[in-house]
Amino acid sequence: MNRRSFLTRSTLAAPAIVLSSSSLANASEPASETVVKSLFNSLTETQRSEISFAFNDPLRTKISNNWHITKPRIGSFLDADQNAMVREIFLKAHSEEYAETVLNQVIHDSGEKGFEDSSIALFGEPNTGEFQFVLTGRHCTRRIDGDSVAGKAFGGPIFYGHAADGFYEGPDHPGNAYWYQAKRANSVFEMLDGRQRDVALLDHEPVDEASTVRLKRVAGDLPGLSFSDMTSDQKDEVRKVLDELLLPFRKEDRKESLALIEKGNIDDLHLSFYRENDIGDDGVWDNWRLEGPHMVWYFRGAPHVHTWVHISDPETPRAARA
Repeated sequence: MNRRSFLTRSTLAAPAIVLSSSSLANASEPASETVVKSLFNSLTETQRSEISFAFNDPLRTKISNNWHITKPRIGSFLDADQNAMVREIFLKAHSEEYAETVLNQVIHDSGEKGFEDSSIALFGEPNTGEFQFVLTGRHCTRRIDGDSVAGKAFGGPIFYGHAADGFYEGPDHPGNAYWYQAKRANSVFEMLDGRQRDVALLDHEPVDEASTVRLKRVAGDLPGLSFSDMTSDQKDEVRKVLDELLLPFRKEDRKESLALIEKGNIDDLHLSFYRENDIGDDGVWDNWRLEGPHMVWYFRGAPHVHTWVHISDPETPRAARA
């Protein structure tokens, strides 16, 4: 099968997710923030001493691809009702269509203990003031904050990934929950002419660590192909990529993310693909990055999927954005 045929078939094989108006407006159930308050109120003093911190504690802003924000694992530290609340918080942070897929990814990557091997931390006071709930584990950092963190989509940088078929996945990434996103991004590359490909295709991928989501550049310093140098149909395809990147997340986070990206000037976005670590040397780029002065979405598909995300309000002071 040639590369174009592969991309066509792969894109058609992406998860069939339809964002209906009814699923986006599921107002009859409590939001994640409401469940966070219930969880906080249920904690004993001993539990709070282990996982509760001041809102401005530096721990709140940390991120990694495989880490535990606090030492206790929820399965052995929280009671059954509290564990059920944590699971509900996590599920409600994702779209109805994708929540179970994402949950199963966390269960799979966490090993024998599954989702209960995750760790959580609570910052601030959920009942009366600023707060943020953070859940971490292998290939997972998620935040819930009721918009306590101004100008930050998802409440700050997040991470998601998947090692679906062993540590070293094959070119087709069988079973990977997020590979459909790379296939969609590669469909943009297929639309580029020779000159555009020369600009978009770089030799070496960025680092796979927390520093990769620092927002420290201006548009003129960004590598890759500028959105402003694309044709109208190519721009439409990039917008579809953004929509599909956001598919796993709940409506309010998708809406806020797109609003902040537009506010930061979508014409300043740059799209890059990387020759380095092209699994199978098939020209289907496993590693790629969509970046602007106020956002980073870095998808690193080799040896398995790691994805770093940071979207900020352009009016947020530089020190806070970094």
